[in-house]
Amino acid sequence: MTPPPPPPPRRRMLAMPAVCPCEDISPGTLLASLATLSADVAAGCDVDRLPALRGGAGVAVRVAGLLREFLEEVRWAAAELPGGSVLGMSELHVALQKMRFLLEDCGRKGARMWALMNAEAVASELRVVLGSVATAMDVLPAGVVAASDDARELAALVSQQAWRAAVRPDEEDSREARSVRSMLARFRSGFTPDAEDARLVLGRVGVASWWDCSQEVSFLEAEMLERVEAGGENDNDLVLISGLMAFLLYCRVVLFDRIDYGKADEAAPAPAPRAASYLARINPEGLQCPITLELMTDPVTLATGQTYDRASIKRWVKSGCRTCPVTGEKLRSADFVPNVAVRGIVEQLLLSNGVSLHEPSSKHRCAVDKTASPFGAAAAGGARLAVAFLVSKLCRGTPEEQKKATYECRKLSKRNVFHRACLVDAGAVPWLLHLLSSPDASVQDNAVAGLLNLSKHPAGRRALVEAGGLGLIVDAVSVAAKVEAQQNAAAILFYLSSDAGYCDEISRIPEAIPTLVRLVREGAYRGRKNALVSLYGVLQRGAGGHGRAVSAGAVAALASLLPGDRDDLANDAVALLARLAEQPAGAAAVLSSSALVARLVDFLGASASRSAKDHCAALLASLCRHGGDAVVALLGKTPGLMPSLYALIADGGAQGRPRCSARRRPHCPRRWPRRRPATVSFEIV
Repeated sequence: MTPPPPPPPRRRMLAMPAVCPCEDISPGTLLASLATLSADVAAGCDVDRLPALRGGAGVAVRVAGLLREFLEEVRWAAAELPGGSVLGMSELHVALQKMRFLLEDCGRKGARMWALMNAEAVASELRVVLGSVATAMDVLPAGVVAASDDARELAALVSQQAWRAAVRPDEEDSREARSVRSMLARFRSGFTPDAEDARLVLGRVGVASWWDCSQEVSFLEAEMLERVEAGGENDNDLVLISGLMAFLLYCRVVLFDRIDYGKADEAAPAPAPRAASYLARINPEGLQCPITLELMTDPVTLATGQTYDRASIKRWVKSGCRTCPVTGEKLRSADFVPNVAVRGIVEQLLLSNGVSLHEPSSKHRCAVDKTASPFGAAAAGGARLAVAFLVSKLCRGTPEEQKKATYECRKLSKRNVFHRACLVDAGAVPWLLHLLSSPDASVQDNAVAGLLNLSKHPAGRRALVEAGGLGLIVDAVSVAAKVEAQQNAAAILFYLSSDAGYCDEISRIPEAIPTLVRLVREGAYRGRKNALVSLYGVLQRGAGGHGRAVSAGAVAALASLLPGDRDDLANDAVALLARLAEQPAGAAAVLSSSALVARLVDFLGASASRSAKDHCAALLASLCRHGGDAVVALLGKTPGLMPSLYALIADGGAQGRPRCSARRRPHCPRRWPRRRPATVSFEIV
């Protein structure tokens, strides 16, 4: 059974990528395509539901309807079309494509506020398109226009309507746009806008619920990040986009007291019966990324034929792995091909459950770093007002208000550095820490996720430690009600471990390192991953943590990951073992298990990751240094070790070569290289 067609990729507003028909197309084929296209334009726009430019859109729809009747009349009356008609009809085809794009932009879900504020620009483009339609009609050969009396009359009517069309923003559009600019001016001055005025504007553009408002914010955020990532920090539109985003964030936080989680007033369109029948046969587990076990929202296929989520496989390759995670085949190329079929199935599956598939956010990670400063005073003022309202609800709100406020803090701090700074400055961190003890699992989860986002900011980490939150975060790793909250709490410790002083404080908490070791031993994939990188950070910069990690059974927990079905976990485990083996106690714990040493030798020969090989070589070097001649002799007799070392010398990294060379010179102990800090390519998942 053929799967439903995939959705088209997201198109930038007012971008009209029209395609001109090929020169060799037959007039009959082009005429049939034109008739279909004009019918789509005429029937595909509900003018009354547009947020702006209803009058101009109505004119365009009327012209498209007349053009459809004209084309149908020509198809019925003309026995044969002249070859010279292709040029005029091609111009019509391009103009109709652009008209369809413009009308889609006017009614695009999530872009209603942007369409209102750009009504003049849309009207200008629409005037140009209608002029192109009129010009194309005037140059059509007489054999087409005069195919019948009705065709002649319809052609004259289309040309007349297109030439005389007065497309301009409606008076209501201009009035509401002025109202929005007035509220942005109040934001610049630090004053709150009138709530009733804000509701009137939202009502005009059809934003009637928290979910509608959130969709508008998501659209504007994507527009902003795309422009920033393209190097358009000086783009004048960024000031308006950021101001509108702040206005909508303020409205979402203040005006809507209930989160509807995608259940907007207008239900999501139900899939077609054929698509619904197809989806009923789909196993959702088959749509999970083999690396993260999460739904693939941006699936790509490797040369081996395996499909992964783009962000996950990029991290895999970036870490130095050059094999397919599923098949183990060596990757001949690091190119990824978008799997539009799987993406289409995921889209339909989510829509059938009333959830909209957002554009992948991983593509904007570089642009997020450029949001430390707001684009304009209005954006700064609006964000500060929204954050002040949220913090007031965190500290004095009812349980339901606190639940909503924690969720808003989580969303607000996800992809904007300035928003994180505002939350920290407003004193959100102590209240989020206080809500970790909430009996509501959702409040706990949102509070931990919000703290995780804030811990990515230096001021957020400082505020968390100064508020005495380290112990609470360690407790959350063990006792949080949701597994996701436990995993996020472990990730917070990773970000805190970037500071040596915080590492020392974490190490001094008796339960901290044993808790992380337990998560490595018993957790799910994401929990293990976060616990591994957190432990590595604590041991890399903190003092005195090695002994506690060994006492807590870290070596046995890490050994259980070698070998494993997750190469990234095995690589991280070897890096952490190398860190533990730097101290005599850690080396002794590793040497106490001959099976583990044998597995390490096998890992050195089998791993496809250069960084993992480097860490493994460093680990073996530490074992030799602390174990003396007996260990050197034992390793020298281990089958397969020397070929792996020679291969690493020839092909290894800058750190692997000297370590392997030292391992091959067991009788010259004074020539062991000075230990340099190892580097890891860990990432929080």
